[in-house]
Amino acid sequence: MPRAKNAVAARARRKSTMKLAKGYFGRRKNVWTVAKNAVEKGLVYAYQGRKQKKRSFRALWIARINAGARIHGLSYSQFMGLVHAKGLQLNRKVLADLAMNHPEAFKAVVEAVKK
Repeated sequence: MPRAKNAVAARARRKSTMKLAKGYFGRRKNVWTVAKNAVEKGLVYAYQGRKQKKRSFRALWIARINAGARIHGLSYSQFMGLVHAKGLQLNRKVLADLAMNHPEAFKAVVEAVKK
């Protein structure tokens, strides 16, 4: 009985990896062993990047809220402490948008929190 090498599944698996390597430079796009390593590393970077994106956006929102709060005489930590004490259900994304694009609405939030 001949040896079964499962060539159909192996070819399909390699084909899907090579499809992900499309657009890479040099041998990374057409040599199996090089492309496999490049795609694996690229997928690791993609996974890490999805986590880092959340961190960097949160840092951006905090910087914007801090700048908006300091205009009204509060630091970021004081402002967020008052927001949580008052029980406002506004997250950092919304507060940052108000501080950047709607300063009069952000001023109203600050005044409501100060009272």
